[in-house]
Amino acid sequence: MSKEEDNKAVVGRWFTEFWGKNVNLAVIDEIAAPNMLLKYSLHEPRRGREDIKAFMTDFRAAFPDLNFWGTADLIAEGDYVVGHWEGGGTHTGPAHDDFLIGGLPAATGRTMHFTGTTVLKVIDGKIVEEIGLDDGVTALTQLGLIKATAVNGDA
Repeated sequence: MSKEEDNKAVVGRWFTEFWGKNVNLAVIDEIAAPNMLLKYSLHEPRRGREDIKAFMTDFRAAFPDLNFWGTADLIAEGDYVVGHWEGGGTHTGPAHDDFLIGGLPAATGRTMHFTGTTVLKVIDGKIVEEIGLDDGVTALTQLGLIKATAVNGDA
């Protein structure tokens, strides 16, 4: 396989085992670089395996049904792989204060469903960075952390 195909296989596994329906935290030690950067607009950037494990553990405790999946073929060039995805979950767990804009009290029952695009850098079979742009406005509105305003005189 080519370098790009190898990198797409690593990212495909990451999307399935880290972001998919059934998390496998061991995948972090296996394919994340020790000082990996994980950065999305909804959350503070995370760096390193232990910080990324803590992030996902807390996120899935708050949203036990959290699930994200790819919506298009991965695109790879050199060390970079790009993926488009959608997903979300329902907040039925403990209070969650990891969003940059604020937090949720325990078990609000609110559901978020949104999309995004992610660029991952893979070096020697390890993910060194995952930087994504998600539709955070949609997610935060669905969770009640921001409120839609009236448009064109609608109240």
